[in-house]
Amino acid sequence: MGLMDNLKAKLGPLKGKVEDFAQQHEGRIEHGLEKAAQVVDSKTKGKYSSQIRTGTGKAKDALGRLAEKDGKSGGTDSRTP
Repeated sequence: MGLMDNLKAKLGPLKGKVEDFAQQHEGRIEHGLEKAAQVVDSKTKGKYSSQIRTGTGKAKDALGRLAEKDGKSGGTDSRTP
């Protein structure tokens, strides 16, 4: 059994817990991502705005895929903290 197989076997049981957490708190996590992006953008004085937007978008997409369960997304509305 290789390293990746060992890692997958050990982390497998956590996947369900992470999915449940993401589903329950999707809106709050997205709000945190937006807030972090704004802070980083202001600290870099807008120099990396497009990269920050791209990264934030990818993180939100990953969160959406993680939060999806049985073909539908749960959690709260992404506009509410």
